[in-house]
Amino acid sequence: MRRFVFALLLTLGAVIVFAPGGAVASFRPTIGSGTTDEYAVRNCSQGLQICTEVKDSIGYEGAYTGHDEPSLLFYSDTQGAGNSNLYRLKLPSDPHLQPNQAGTGATWNFQLRPAFWLGMAMCDTQSFPEWTNTCTPNSDSNIFDGTDENAADYIGKHPGAAFMEMQFYPPGWVSWPPGVSCSATKWCAALTIDSLNQNGNTGQPNNEDCLDTVGIEPVSFAFITHNGVPHAAPDPLTVFSPPYDAITPNPATDLWMNPGDVLTVDMHDTAAGFQVVIHDLTSGESGSMIASVENGFQQVLYQPDAATCDEQPYAYHPMYGSSSEHTRVPWAAHTYNAAFSDEIGHFEYCNQADEATGDCLNNDEGLDDDDVGCFNADDSLLVAVGGCLGTDIDFDGPAYGRNWPGTGRNRGQDQKYHSTSVLFTTPLFNGNRNYSRVAFEADLPRIEAADFGGSCDRLTGNGCTNPPPGAQFYPIYSTGTSTMNRNPHGNCVWQLGGTGIPGTTNTFGGNSTEEYGPLLFSFYPGPNPATRRRTNNFHQTLNYNPCQA
Repeated sequence: MRRFVFALLLTLGAVIVFAPGGAVASFRPTIGSGTTDEYAVRNCSQGLQICTEVKDSIGYEGAYTGHDEPSLLFYSDTQGAGNSNLYRLKLPSDPHLQPNQAGTGATWNFQLRPAFWLGMAMCDTQSFPEWTNTCTPNSDSNIFDGTDENAADYIGKHPGAAFMEMQFYPPGWVSWPPGVSCSATKWCAALTIDSLNQNGNTGQPNNEDCLDTVGIEPVSFAFITHNGVPHAAPDPLTVFSPPYDAITPNPATDLWMNPGDVLTVDMHDTAAGFQVVIHDLTSGESGSMIASVENGFQQVLYQPDAATCDEQPYAYHPMYGSSSEHTRVPWAAHTYNAAFSDEIGHFEYCNQADEATGDCLNNDEGLDDDDVGCFNADDSLLVAVGGCLGTDIDFDGPAYGRNWPGTGRNRGQDQKYHSTSVLFTTPLFNGNRNYSRVAFEADLPRIEAADFGGSCDRLTGNGCTNPPPGAQFYPIYSTGTSTMNRNPHGNCVWQLGGTGIPGTTNTFGGNSTEEYGPLLFSFYPGPNPATRRRTNNFHQTLNYNPCQA
């Protein structure tokens, strides 16, 4: 089995560092045994799979970046809805039958998603759009969504924003990183916060040193730990620098969870910073994390004229008080504040991978441009299949087939070949308040964009399709009944997959076209008035909450 360097990467090859002027340098790191290996460091600008999807590509020299994120949004105009979420959640389990290289076996969670996550908008005074360096936490005074650049509420004058994703990673395949799993058999979780170091009104990015190290979208990253202290420094400059300890799972400190475990996930603000607390009700174990100065969180300074990339200690706090159609991160493709999202479309089968470059050399369906970031079967912690983690830009991988829970011909086939669905309640806020309405949103126009090889004209909506071209299936949210709330009669929960999940009560049209609704056109700040309004999403808002917690 190949020895993996624990670095933030998706593909294998020489470590790539973009030097001033665009020159490319490479080096060979030394790994644990004293041997050497080649690999490529990836940050959000280079297609890192765990990143928040931005309104436009941030790839080096215009390279494609894309993250398919079917999402469920939660709306309430009541204060607290934007900064306080309490979920109850059941982790998916994989079938007993394993996947095989021919694609005729089962489909496991790591083939459907590298992560699913719970999200919330954060203040970051050094992030896009850079009009001001102040942000009042937990306040709807941060709502700036006007379209007149001369008006006081113009979106380009919005306080700097970041997006928090409380991410959960599935077990069973290549070790995270560069793969998707912390363990052969257990789930793990991390608090991640993404910012965007770019002037939203002029388009000017941060300095070259920052672009070379953390990229234009820096990430703070900390695994959820038993004692609430990061096992390594979580700040972006450390996360993206050797020895990459922050992104290397540590079973001695980190909270690992079994498939099928029932959790409560409590996300709220504190004086020290935003906090996540996870209680595993099945195992009795707990973990937490605070995005605080004491825990080593920092923000990357937006200093476009500086020679070096610098940080300063920073406590992240929720941006908004409420959660509505007006509370959004102005640089993100999605339009939400409080939300659940699945990150799909990052696995395709590969029979043989080049261990030096990460490119796929052979698969049964013919090679595509997206067959990158690939691993061989013996790289896996458990399931011996080879595959690629590059963004599935032609929508032909397992996530776009009838491989989801609820898509089998019958219940027996579903249980044999498919994982169970993630189950989760609509979050409560302020301890016991329900959201008044929900929305479905899929950022398909963003990843079908014509300027990156797709057919979608985001200025007009022409050629933007749902389901995406090449997909045999696209997962939908439905409601069902579950006893995970310890109610013997069951309570309403959300689930994701097909229409045949046992206990399903509402499929919201029964397909992705009906559920995610029509194209949504949104306004973004930018130097070119002609391109400020465009579509990145299909979106449908329900004026009620069909699944109260």
